[in-house]
Amino acid sequence: MTEADRIKYLRIALVVVGLTFTFGLWPLTIVWPSGWSWHAEGRSYYLEMILAIYATLGVFLILAARNPLAHRSLIWFTVWSSVVHGGVMAVQSFNGDHNMGHLWGDVLALFAVAAVLALLTPREAKTEAR
Repeated sequence: MTEADRIKYLRIALVVVGLTFTFGLWPLTIVWPSGWSWHAEGRSYYLEMILAIYATLGVFLILAARNPLAHRSLIWFTVWSSVVHGGVMAVQSFNGDHNMGHLWGDVLALFAVAAVLALLTPREAKTEAR
């Protein structure tokens, strides 16, 4: 894959992930709560907080799609925070049968986001001649 193709696919991935984080997570908690919503009984302040954080990150990922190379630190933050968040949730999923759906929902999704963005993001900027 050429560098230009990687950037093109990275831009697409950033928009898709950004739109999903911004607009798609809340509907997933309604449609499949056992895979996407922790503490689903009644009003969940935790869920409201996490949706707000991910919606904000989603907006910034969409903006980063304009010039991904200038926003590599944000992209790598998304990669590593997704790995860490997914890892913590994977361990927590084994705390009772009612949490196992998360392994196939939000945990898997976070690992997929991390993998796609990590594979497509260039490791270093091209150095310009001085």
